[in-house]
Formats: sequence, structure tokens, C-alpha cells
Amino acid sequence: MNVLDLQVLTAARTVIDRGLAVFPLPLGGRVPEPGWQRQATLLPERLPELLAGRGVGIGCRASHAVALDLDVHGDDDGPGVLAALADRLGESVPETFTVATPSGGRHLYFRAPMDCVIGSVSGGRSPLGRGIDVRGPGHRSGGYLVGPGSIVGGKRYVIARDVPVAALPRWIVDLLAPVRDDLSHRWSTP
Repeated sequence: MNVLDLQVLTAARTVIDRGLAVFPLPLGGRVPEPGWQRQATLLPERLPELLAGRGVGIGCRASHAVALDLDVHGDDDGPGVLAALADRLGESVPETFTVATPSGGRHLYFRAPMDCVIGSVSGGRSPLGRGIDVRGPGHRSGGYLVGPGSIVGGKRYVIARDVPVAALPRWIVDLLAPVRDDLSHRWSTP
């Protein structure tokens, strides 16, 4: 086993230990092959075969998780926008499992409430604000994000905060629920 595969497996095992399901991504790529949803697993014994020579994806539906993709590029400052929103509402963003992206952004993972179906939205349409994309379990296949250990464009995604996955705060659920209920046709679900 080469060093790259070992780093991917180590990161994927940590992800699974946090209750997040992984699936393979093409080496160096962000777009999974068709059928990725059926490959998502929480079984560590499947990882060596599943991820050999591959990157790591994290499936939100199989994980029953919502992930906030906080972008940092151009005029987008997702972390700053989320912090300002929480402050304005008198709320806080709980500490949760976090992955650092090569561009300086963050993926924050949260456990989705059992009674809540949140889809995925990107491109500045998130009700949380500019620079914050949402990936959720959705209505059908759910969203996904590139996971730690993956290398895209020669840069690695890494675990920035290895703590348990926190429950999705009610204030975020409340902001996302109206869009889910009223504008579900606008949500994009990979």
C-alpha cells in the first residue's frame, strides 16, 4: 500500500468513526461515478478495496447529515457570513466535525434532525448567505462533499476539527426549512 492510499484510508476511518458514510471519488476529482449513493458505507472493513487509488466522498443521505460548505474565494467569506448571521440572531455555531478545503474554506458536518429533509443548494442561493453552500440528505439521492484525504488540484482536504458531529442547530433548520418546503424545485441534489 502506498503512502497516498494509507493517508486516504486513515482519514476515511476517522470519518466513519464520526458516523459519516464514505464512497470513492476518482483520484484528483470531485465528481463521483454514477451509483455512488449505493457505495456509501459506514463499514471500515470495506475501505481498502473501495478506496484503493481513489479519493473520499462523504454522502449526506447515507450519513443522515447536513454539511455547510463555507467557501473562501473572490468576494465569498462563508465562515465570516455564518459567524455574522449567528451573531445577528443571538445564536452560536456549535463545535462539530470540520474538514478544511484547499481554498481555505471549511466543511462543517451536522447530524440532521429525524423529522427534517434538507436538500442541497449552491451558487449563492443558500438562505444562510453568500459563500455558504448546503449539502443535505435531500428527497432522493442526497448531496455529497469531497472528504478528507482527497487531493484535488494538487491540494489536500484535511480534518481541521476531529470532534463528534454536532446536531444541526434549530436556528439553521428554521432558516433552511422554508426553502425546503416552499422552493424544493430550486434545490439541486447531486
